Amino acid sequence: MENSSGSRVTSLILRILTFVFLFISFFILITTSQTVQSVKLHFNYYHAFRYMLATIIIGIVFNLLQIAFSLFNIVKNGNSTILFDFFGDKFLSYLLGTGTAAGFGLSVDLKKIDPDDFFGSFFDKAYAASTLLLFAFFCSAAVSILSSFALSKRS
Repeated sequence: MENSSGSRVTSLILRILTFVFLFISFFILITTSQTVQSVKLHFNYYHAFRYMLATIIIGIVFNLLQIAFSLFNIVKNGNSTILFDFFGDKFLSYLLGTGTAAGFGLSVDLKKIDPDDFFGSFFDKAYAASTLLLFAFFCSAAVSILSSFALSKRS
């Protein structure tokens, strides 16, 4: 039983949305810095934000590869990469989920040590990047579910 073209197009759209969310999250995260008096905060000072950046970069590269394979399968009307899609989608969604958790966790912990909200702009950008990464995770998880269905329908 073959994977329907509607499912392939839906997967492609979700992959493109994942890429867009990752791309925007990348630029928000790399611009996350703020200086108040002599204290400077930059996203690169924290391991969790660096991990988040690494997950975004890996996600962008891997997602571009998956988009190319999806386009190839839609044009050729084939299922030649179904196992790659299945395992790749699982890997990508777990990676993006852990990156999201790291970003939100550190943002919440850092916000607690700044009760006067001197670094409000820094935290707002960190939350925005984490939220967009969360949306990318949701799209990637949906594609992962679709690839699971496609693999189970494969004869």
